[in-house]
Amino acid sequence: MKMAIFFGGTSDVAGQVQAVIDAEKDGFDSIWFGQIFAADALTVLALAGARTQLIEMGTSVVPTYPRHPVVMAQQALTVQAASNGRFSLGIGLSHAPVVEGMWGMKYERPAVHMREYLSVLVPLVRQGSVSFSGEFFRVNQALQVPVPKPPPVLIAALAPVMLRLAGEMTDGTVTWMVGRKALETHIVPRLTKAASEAGRPAPRVVVGLPVAVADDAASAREKAARSFQIYGTLPNYQRVLNIEGAGGPADVALVGTEAEVEQQLRGLASAGATEFLAGMFPVGDDAGASLARTRACLQGLAGKI
Repeated sequence: MKMAIFFGGTSDVAGQVQAVIDAEKDGFDSIWFGQIFAADALTVLALAGARTQLIEMGTSVVPTYPRHPVVMAQQALTVQAASNGRFSLGIGLSHAPVVEGMWGMKYERPAVHMREYLSVLVPLVRQGSVSFSGEFFRVNQALQVPVPKPPPVLIAALAPVMLRLAGEMTDGTVTWMVGRKALETHIVPRLTKAASEAGRPAPRVVVGLPVAVADDAASAREKAARSFQIYGTLPNYQRVLNIEGAGGPADVALVGTEAEVEQQLRGLASAGATEFLAGMFPVGDDAGASLARTRACLQGLAGKI
C-alpha cells in the first residue's frame, strides 16, 4: 500500500508548491490536493510538477459541476505534461449544499451526470478526441496536449451506482470517511466486480482518512469528532458511515500510538486499499509537534506496508 499525504495547510500558492517538494524529499509516494475554497489545485500541481522529479501527485477531488469535461481534460493533460507523467486526476460530484447552495447550479440525476461526464473526459485524456451526445453534454472535440502517458482518472465513489461507474469507466476510486469494514464489504467488492466485468485492470483504491499519532487515543477521537463533524452531516458520507457501523467521522479516524496506527493501516491494506491518503490532524496543545509526530510515523512506514 502506497503512502500519500492529503495536503491541508497554507492557502499560499508558494507554500503549497513547497509542500509538494517537501513531501518528495521525505519519501512519500504521492501527495493529493483537494479543490474546495483555496487556490486552484490543478494549477498548483502544474507548478509543483515542474519543480519535482519523482513524487506522484493527484487531486482528491475536483468537482465536476463547475468545469466542463473538455476544460477538465485540458487542465489534466497540462498537469500531466508539466509533471512528466506523474499526475492522477480525481474528480467527484461534490454535494448538493455546495452545488446548489453555493454555486446556484442544479444537483440533479448526479449518476447520469457523472456517466456522461466520464464519457467525454476519459476519451479526451486517453485518446485525445471524443464524439458524444447525451442529456447533459454534446461534444465533438479533439485536443493537442502531448503527454508521456494518459493521466489516470479516478472518481469519488461511495454508492453502488458510482462504484459501478468507477470500475467500468475509470482507473479506480478515491474515498473519504470509509473505514475498514465498509472498504472490505462494500467498496472493494463492488468496484473490483465492475472492473472485471468490463475487462479492465484491477482498480486503484485510494483511501483517505483522518490520522493522528497520539498516546491518548480517546482525546484524539474527541478532536476528530470536532474537526470533521461536518462530514457526518452529509448524506453521501452518512450512508458509508452507517455501513461501517460508525457513529460519526471520529469512529473511522486512525488514532493511537505509532504501533497502533501501523496496525490500523495494515488492516486497510488487507481490506483492499492500494494507497492510503493521510488527512493528518493535530492533537494536544502543541499542534506542530503533534503533526510532526504523525508525519514521521507515516514517513517511516512508506514502502513497508
